[in-house]
Amino acid sequence: MSTDMSTMDTQTLRSALAEYFAPWVQTLGLQVDSFEAGSVTLRLPQNTQLSRVGGMLCGQAMMAAADTAMVLALIAQFGEFRPCTTVQMNTSFLKPLSNQDALVQARVLRAGKSLAFGEIDIRGADDGKSVCRASTTYALL
Repeated sequence: MSTDMSTMDTQTLRSALAEYFAPWVQTLGLQVDSFEAGSVTLRLPQNTQLSRVGGMLCGQAMMAAADTAMVLALIAQFGEFRPCTTVQMNTSFLKPLSNQDALVQARVLRAGKSLAFGEIDIRGADDGKSVCRASTTYALL
């Protein structure tokens, strides 16, 4: 299935955040920063509720944001929502992120009939330094 980017816009992706994700994911405050075919960048605003001692963004919030961004990247890839489920997520935390928003860039590497593969880079919005990398596999239902 090819991507129909003529019908894809930021509002479609914003609406998907409200429609397809659990309420607790919505409380992360994720915002669509940019997108293109098969790639989405979300902004995860700095929030004391998501921080550990010293203002460090917790890993659980990063993993939830990464997983969410990849589902939106799949929507951008296919031009519509397709039911899917995470099969595997391998996450490496490179360094702490403190006192700044995070940019969560998800990119679809390959999307077949039953599986999709992607990678996510999370970096500081202010300094651009990568803090977390993840690779993912999704079953397309």
